[in-house]
Formats: sequence, C-alpha cells, structure tokens
Amino acid sequence: MNAIDLTITPRTKDLGGFTVQRILPYAKRRMVGPFIFLDHFGPVEFAAGKGIDVRPHPHIGLATVTYLFEGKVFHRDTLGSAQAITPGDVNWMTAGSDIAHSERTSATEKAKPHGGHGLQSWVALPKEYEECSPEFHHHAAESLPEFMIRNARVRLIAGRAYGHEAPVKIYSPLFYAAVTMQPGDTFEMPQEYKERALYMIEGDVRIGNARIVARTMPVFTQDERIIIEAQAPSTFMLLGGEPLSEPRYIDWNFVSSSQERIEQAKEDWRAQRFGKIPGDDKEFIPLPEAPKPGTIL
Repeated sequence: MNAIDLTITPRTKDLGGFTVQRILPYAKRRMVGPFIFLDHFGPVEFAAGKGIDVRPHPHIGLATVTYLFEGKVFHRDTLGSAQAITPGDVNWMTAGSDIAHSERTSATEKAKPHGGHGLQSWVALPKEYEECSPEFHHHAAESLPEFMIRNARVRLIAGRAYGHEAPVKIYSPLFYAAVTMQPGDTFEMPQEYKERALYMIEGDVRIGNARIVARTMPVFTQDERIIIEAQAPSTFMLLGGEPLSEPRYIDWNFVSSSQERIEQAKEDWRAQRFGKIPGDDKEFIPLPEAPKPGTIL
C-alpha cells in the first residue's frame, strides 16, 4: 500500500504587501484532522519602514495558531490581548462565538531591516465548542516540550505525541510539531491518529521511494507506518489528528458546521458587532464585496 495518499503543492496568495504559500484548504483535501487552513510566509527580508500589517479582521468557529521561525509579530484582539510572538513561541487564539484580531510588525521592528518567516494555521472546533467564549493564550518557547527521537529534535507545538503533551489548550485530539533532522537520521511519524501530514519547510527527506522537498505537503494513508529519512539538513512540520464528526463550511475568515451561522457572522462584521480592538481600532478589513459561496468540507 502506498504510504502517501496525495501530495499538496501550495498556491501563492497575495495578502496585500506580502505573499504566502497557501497549503490548506486544498481542492482534493480540505482538512487534515481538525486542521482546516495552513499558510506559510517567508523567509522574507523587510526593508526599514516595511513589515506585516494585517488589519483587524474577524473569526468564528476556529482556533488560530501562529508559529514563527524568524521575526516578531505583535497580536492584539477584542479581548484586550496585546502580545508579541517570537520564534518558538505559540499564540493560540480560540475564536469560538466571535473575536477580531490584528497582527502587525511593531514600530520598533519596522525602524530597521528585519526578517520574517512562519506559519499560520486554523484548527476547526468541534460542534459543541463552536460557540464557546473566545480566549487567547500565549506560550513561550521554553514552556513547550522539546525532546529527541533518535537524532531528530522535536518541538511539540500543540497536542500529544511521543509520550509528551504541550500546555496549549485544545478541543479535539491533534498533534502539531516542528522537527529538525540531519542527513542520515531516521524518524517515525506517530501512528495513533487517523489523519496525518508533513509540511516540508526546508531540506530533503525520503519516505519509502518518495522524495519530499521544500514547500510540499504529503498527506499519509491511514494506519500506514511512516519512516522519514533525511537526505539533507531538514526542517518540517508534523500535523494531524482525529477528523471532526460533521462537515465544515469555510467562507473568508469564518468556519462553521452551519452555513446560516456564517451568514450571521458576515452580517455581524458588516455591522461592526465584533467589538473594537484596544490599541488598534482605527481601521479594519471590510467584508469582501463578492465573497465566494461557502464550500462544504
């Protein structure tokens, strides 16, 4: 049996001022476990005066997960959270019933040339938590489990794997980890989850007869044993978990098991009922004039 079900090649998306590689959702594979969205940005070098300026925008029905390899991003939200994230940290924001946030490069960082490189993912919430109260939690790099599997170094970002558990509050079984390997090292994926994938940041690994190169994501066949062998110095992400029991719709920044709920969220954003972000309340991203219809996932 082939260990790789399919391989996803990201599409380039312009977010206004910088581009990202969009991995999920993908036409042939909308979700991996509860992961419904994954963007990879950078590595990029910003000139002085430039940076990331993601204006206030809304979410429902999901948790956002920001993880950086380089740079610094400042998060603010309608709960009053104001938190810088640096490489190795985790910002986990549970949108639940409704939240709005912004992500920007601070004025201090913008004053000089600086780099940026990281991932943003969305984890869809189980139906019973879709309308939970919004929360924001920051986890410093040193609070996350970091350990060796053979010669591979693993940082567990969220969930449970290899006998370790991250302190991040999650709502369904999942795992999310960053792994670094050197040439000749071998490493085995966790087998206890139904859906699993690997996103290659940099390097070159082999899985059976398949070569996995940077900026591709193989999604693995259920229950297959996955042995990863590094051909070069490599960094990659492991992610997956148990699939949710109901399908999901996604429309702009909203995720829900109900299309009607998404329509309500769109109207709430038009009417500015999500609240204001302390310290960042002068502008916002308007609802797209012609959003695509919700797609069942």
